[in-house]
Amino acid sequence: MSITISHRHYPSGLRLLSGSLILGAAATVAACGSSSSPGTAASSSSGAAAGTSPSAAVTISAKSVSGFGTVLVNGQGRTLYMLTSEKGGKITCTSSNGCTKIWPEIALPKGTTAAKAGSGVQSSMLGTVKDASGNLEVTFNGWPLYTFSGDSGPGAAKGEGITHFGGTWYVLNTSGNPVTSSHPQSGTSPSAGSGGGGGGYGY
Repeated sequence: MSITISHRHYPSGLRLLSGSLILGAAATVAACGSSSSPGTAASSSSGAAAGTSPSAAVTISAKSVSGFGTVLVNGQGRTLYMLTSEKGGKITCTSSNGCTKIWPEIALPKGTTAAKAGSGVQSSMLGTVKDASGNLEVTFNGWPLYTFSGDSGPGAAKGEGITHFGGTWYVLNTSGNPVTSSHPQSGTSPSAGSGGGGGGYGY
C-alpha cells in the first residue's frame, strides 16, 4: 500500500518540477522581451537622430563674385567650380589621385539624397552623381561641384582657369555654364604631397 502511495506521489513531484521549469523559462522569455524594448527605443531614437541629418543639408546658392558676375557658391559663400574633364558627370577628381585634397568635392551628408536650392538657383538644375567611394556628389547642370583650397574665403575665385587633374577648372554661372577666363592659370594649384602643382600628377 505504501508502495502504491509512493508511486503516485512520484509523478506528482515530476509534474511540480517540470512546472517550475516551464515557469522559469516563461520568466526568462518575458525578461528577454522586456530587455529588447530599450533596444527598440534606442533604435527608434537613433533613427530619429539620423532623421535630423537633413538639417545639415548642402545648399547651393548664387552670389556675385568680382570679375565673374553671379556664380554658384556653397552654404558658406565659397565659390564653386567644375572640371572640364568631368563633362556628363564622369568623376575624375578623386581622393585616390589626391585631387579632392586640393579641390574638396561637394558631397551630401549621410541620410540626404539631394542638395537644396538657395537664392538665385533653380532646383531643377541640381542633381547628384556617385563618386568612386559610393558617396553622392552634388552636380549642377550635370557638372560635379567643388570648392578650392586656395580660396581664402567667400568672394575669392583663385581656382579659376587652373589646368590640373586632366582638365581646366572654372566657376559656374546660374545657367550651369562655365565662366571661362582669358588668362588660364596652368600649374598654379597648391601642391599636395610630392605631386606638386600643375602637371605633377602626370596629367
